[in-house]
Amino acid sequence: MPRQTYIAKPGEIKTVWRHVDAEGKTLGRLATEVATVLMGKHRPEFTPGVLSGDAVIITNASKILLSGRKLDQKTRRRWSGYPGGLKIRSYRQEMDSNPSRLVSEAILRMVPKGRYGRSLAARLRVFAGASHTHSSQSPVDFAMASDRHEMPVAKADACTEKAARAKSAPRRANTAAK
Repeated sequence: MPRQTYIAKPGEIKTVWRHVDAEGKTLGRLATEVATVLMGKHRPEFTPGVLSGDAVIITNASKILLSGRKLDQKTRRRWSGYPGGLKIRSYRQEMDSNPSRLVSEAILRMVPKGRYGRSLAARLRVFAGASHTHSSQSPVDFAMASDRHEMPVAKADACTEKAARAKSAPRRANTAAK
């Protein structure tokens, strides 16, 4: 019986370099889409465990957004392995010192761990500024799903208009009371 599912062999799929400008993008939404592209899940010939994904270059990591009060409330922890060796820094301190580390760690936490994940990490390049050193790879601009699909504006229908009028109307006293 012939095999119907295509299984890619290592080295069979050509790597495409993609460029993402992170200015004004939300960290988590950017990380999920970049992790998907790194693993190759956007391709029809995706094969688990085979490097079938693209290489990604991210610029303007220092201009990435975090919603709410995450800059001050979320922390990054490192432990040296020795007693008293726990270092805790807020995301604001990390963004001030090394924003590319914060972005790359958010992405690499979303890929598999182990040898395969480390090989994916080698295909990720993050730069804090607008320039990068990989122009010779001729990267293709990467359009995120949030850029491709605009959220539709909800039209007010008759039910919501009626509810809005009922909320804004003054309440009448009950005149049927004896």
